[in-house]
Amino acid sequence: MGWQQSLQESDVSKVRTIYLNEPLRNSFCKNVISTAKYSMWSFLPRYLYLQFSKGANAFFLFITILQQIPDVSPMGKYTTLSPLMIILIISGIKEIVEDYKRHMADELVNTKTTIVLRENAWKTIMWKEVNVGDIVKASNGQFLPADMVLISSSEPQVTCYVATSNLDGETNLKIRQALLATAEMQTEKQLSSLSGKIECEGPNRHFNTFTGTLYLNGESPVPIGPDQVLLRGTQLKNTQWILGIVVYTGFETKFMQNSIKLPLKRSNVEKVTNVQILVLFWLLLAMSLVSCVGAIVWHEWYGEGIWYFRTKDYSSLSFGFDLLVFIILYHNLIPISLLVTLEIVKYVQAMFINWDEDMHYKGNNVYAMARTSNLNEELGQVKYLFSDKTGTLTCNIMTFKKCTIAGIIYGNFGYSESSPFFLSLSPSVISECCEFNDPELLQNFENGHPTKNYITEFLTLLCVCHTVVPERDGKNIIYQASSPDEAALVKGVKKLGFVFTTRTPTTVTVEAMGENLTFEILNILEFSSNRKRMSVIVRTPTGNIRLYCKGADTVIYERLSENSRFKKETLSHLEYFAKEGLRTLCVAYADLTEKDYQQWLREYKKASTVIQDRMQSLEECYNHIEKKFLLLGATAIEDRLQARVPETITTLLKANIRIWVLTGDKQETAINIAYSCKLIAAHMPRIQLNANSFEATKQAVAQNCEALGTRIGKENDLALITDGETLKYALHSEIKRSFLNLALSCRAVLCCRLSPLQKAEIVDLVKKHVGAITLAIGDGANDVGMIQMAHVGVGISGNEGMLATNNSDYAIAQFSYLEKLLLVHGAWNHFRVTKCILYCFYKNVVLYIIELWFSFVNGFSGQIIFEHWCISLYNVIFTSLPPLTLGIFEQCCSQKSLLIYPQLYRISQAGNTFNTKVFWFQCLNALVHSFILFWMPMKMLENDMVLQGGYTTDFLFLGNFIYTYVVVTVCLKAGLETQSWNKFSHLAIWGSIIIWLVFFAIYSFLWPTIPIAPEMAGQVNMVLACPHFWLGFFIVPIVCLILNLIWKSIRNTCNRTLLEDIREMESSRAQGLHPPTIFKRRYFHTVHDFPKLIKCMPNRHLELHIPSSTGSYSVTPASPKVLLSVDGNFILLVS
Repeated sequence: MGWQQSLQESDVSKVRTIYLNEPLRNSFCKNVISTAKYSMWSFLPRYLYLQFSKGANAFFLFITILQQIPDVSPMGKYTTLSPLMIILIISGIKEIVEDYKRHMADELVNTKTTIVLRENAWKTIMWKEVNVGDIVKASNGQFLPADMVLISSSEPQVTCYVATSNLDGETNLKIRQALLATAEMQTEKQLSSLSGKIECEGPNRHFNTFTGTLYLNGESPVPIGPDQVLLRGTQLKNTQWILGIVVYTGFETKFMQNSIKLPLKRSNVEKVTNVQILVLFWLLLAMSLVSCVGAIVWHEWYGEGIWYFRTKDYSSLSFGFDLLVFIILYHNLIPISLLVTLEIVKYVQAMFINWDEDMHYKGNNVYAMARTSNLNEELGQVKYLFSDKTGTLTCNIMTFKKCTIAGIIYGNFGYSESSPFFLSLSPSVISECCEFNDPELLQNFENGHPTKNYITEFLTLLCVCHTVVPERDGKNIIYQASSPDEAALVKGVKKLGFVFTTRTPTTVTVEAMGENLTFEILNILEFSSNRKRMSVIVRTPTGNIRLYCKGADTVIYERLSENSRFKKETLSHLEYFAKEGLRTLCVAYADLTEKDYQQWLREYKKASTVIQDRMQSLEECYNHIEKKFLLLGATAIEDRLQARVPETITTLLKANIRIWVLTGDKQETAINIAYSCKLIAAHMPRIQLNANSFEATKQAVAQNCEALGTRIGKENDLALITDGETLKYALHSEIKRSFLNLALSCRAVLCCRLSPLQKAEIVDLVKKHVGAITLAIGDGANDVGMIQMAHVGVGISGNEGMLATNNSDYAIAQFSYLEKLLLVHGAWNHFRVTKCILYCFYKNVVLYIIELWFSFVNGFSGQIIFEHWCISLYNVIFTSLPPLTLGIFEQCCSQKSLLIYPQLYRISQAGNTFNTKVFWFQCLNALVHSFILFWMPMKMLENDMVLQGGYTTDFLFLGNFIYTYVVVTVCLKAGLETQSWNKFSHLAIWGSIIIWLVFFAIYSFLWPTIPIAPEMAGQVNMVLACPHFWLGFFIVPIVCLILNLIWKSIRNTCNRTLLEDIREMESSRAQGLHPPTIFKRRYFHTVHDFPKLIKCMPNRHLELHIPSSTGSYSVTPASPKVLLSVDGNFILLVS
């Protein structure tokens, strides 16, 4: 998998050595950054390379080169070069404008100033002049110019606070601790005398890891970790000044290492189009060969009698020459303007997404953002949706709700959240009411309950075991936390009288029921997704050494001492919490002896100075001391569902989108959330796969597949629930196909306890083995893998930073916005792009196949029937507007209808509007039109005619007839394809016809004033004065399009779909009419006839859909329009 490979490549880095105050020995990357694609010198070669790496542009370049060969091109030397140049210039201007903005942004960053120690004095220099090994001084509020190791600060405990929102989107402040070995070095003289080196890992993209060691001459090595590193792009806060030694600059900084290109994704429509272009190319070659054969046959039959046409015998050289002639003649079958037209169309579509006020989250003023426009139409074909849970379906705003201490459960039992009182409260009041509220806990504490000591230790642990930073705002304390869970727990125990007040690098102070207790922090054993826990080793106020730990129940329980109590009670309470959809953590502690701790500390120091695989060494070291825990209890935190999540999921399911939830949470919690958001219905049967071995997993999958029998592979009203441990075996090559078949047979799939890699593997499994479009949505760093793996990746701007958003194709603020993004923008964009592509091919085939028909009457000589520049400007000017209006403004039906009837999404999802069959049907239609457009005028002028003044007509006279009819026909065909007329549609269709007629009139009078197109001189007078022209002007386009009109009418009458019914309803409403009586024979007259229908169809699947004004379904028979589905086929009820 590509994303895995890129990660692995970024991890492979050499150890680097940085010498202090020895700049000549530090030869590393400059601090200049450039995000631009081009420089002044590289623009032309690189731009041309990128453009001609596209197959279509390379083909037209090939044609342009052929046209420069003397006597080969029947169309002149510049007829392909000119439109190609116009397209390249338009694209080039766009590239230059975008790249100029990047250059300006880069210059603004590179010329910022900072203070650096140079020649024993502080000097102000620009960021781009900073080098590795420099000692930098930064002041409060400043952004840091490079990645550096913190060596001193203005704070008494040599700490500092930084804002990392530029890096990870998290708004809370982070605390960083300077190296104690260098804390006293603050003056120029002291800093200039620093002698030694720093050995650290090479540049990589991981923000939260750093491995290094400081070697000062004559002193012991000092380990450097992520807490001692300040990254480029972070902002210094609440700290007067800091000093740091630069370790990474420019593109080697972690910030720039994360600025990687996203994997290139191509839409399914684009892939189909590319294949058809290739087929058209082979068709072009076939036409050229047929024409060459025709030339040989014609030469054999008529060549001897026509002395001026052939002077030599036909040879293989002549055959090759003719082949080139015909390739040039027919090359415009492939539309030259298609790429630039699609680029403009998709760019505007992306702007529509960005400007959509319905997807504007006013809570933090965030709009939806299309980070790429390549996949706009892919949004209309999504079949499988993979969603994270926390922060995606839920708010990721945690509230400490309940807990269990020493086997006793405590929590909010005061009122029901469904009570009228609760529902009448404002959101802010609800937030307060939802916090922990149970007076029994404090009563047990104050009244000397037997569990008082456990309660004290439990609340103390929650105050001490975390990485929260308290900030004073007058009398209030604001907690800055990297994790919403930690902030919720600290805030929760604060209301219970245990207040976390102060943090220093070595201590934590807690105000416990009015008494200040200071704990010395000896070590912090950090949380990681592998460990699923965090611990702190502290020296208590009584002088004892104690290890506090909180983490997932699975990892805590396997480390409990045999003497630990309350295991069974706590486990049952954990299950109860999970069923309520609460996030749980177990809390435990262990007392350490001084001897054991010192022995472990030596092991820890050794592991912390390892350069290679330091984190792995540290985790192994942590395991040696995190054991023999005594269980205190568990916490339960609520993460509320986002607004309208159940309604959105219900709508997406009706749109035939299958939803898989992939989460790292407990299975019970995930199941409860799935029930809450209506992904799993109460009556829905569940298949649970929980196995701890390969054989058990294989057997369970086989049994369930066998139980489904013939229903395997078909969607059933089932829910599949599994966990990460089972998936470890289920994704094995031997059984993964059977597991996939089982999963595809279920309406909903819920995978719990997954690692980020497993999430990506599941998406990859469906993507590779199912011919359907996948979409992954998430908000955290652990969702990046699956977001990049899916056909379409959507990031949610949440509380877990911006990594998911920065790696996504589309970014939204709320899960509910997915409804409009897919059902409206997705459906519209798919209809627009496919119509635009089909129309571009249609209009090209219509015009340029006429050259083939003309070959039959010109002896396959390669003569063209149209004037050179008229051919060149056909795509660029005369027919350029209709595909743009189809691609930008076309609508299959209104936004309201798409939301009320999500079943409409199935039309674009199935790809029925664009596939190989539809493409070649359109090409065949264009072939018929070209036949009519050539042979009707040809027969009209077959006997020639004499114009005023005695002039006779020539082939160009016929060509101008046909060309005018072609422009009129293809523009009217665009009108026939248009389902949503607006002023732009009228302007494009009628305007294009007028533009050609005006151009024709002007072009005919250019020569000899302007020495161009002498053969066109006076043509407009001859054509417009000819009565045959005006007869054909009305008859020929009508004859062409009447066939399409008849076919469309028959199809809409005999093979009606839901879309036609909805459009007719919309049309009736717009005209103030009742639904047409033509439907009465197919529909029931009232909703009250529904029971009769049920009796008539006892074994059919019936659904009654009653739309309300808000877009959801209200079950009331008063609604004027009701849709009934019978086995998925819709009929309309009129009440």
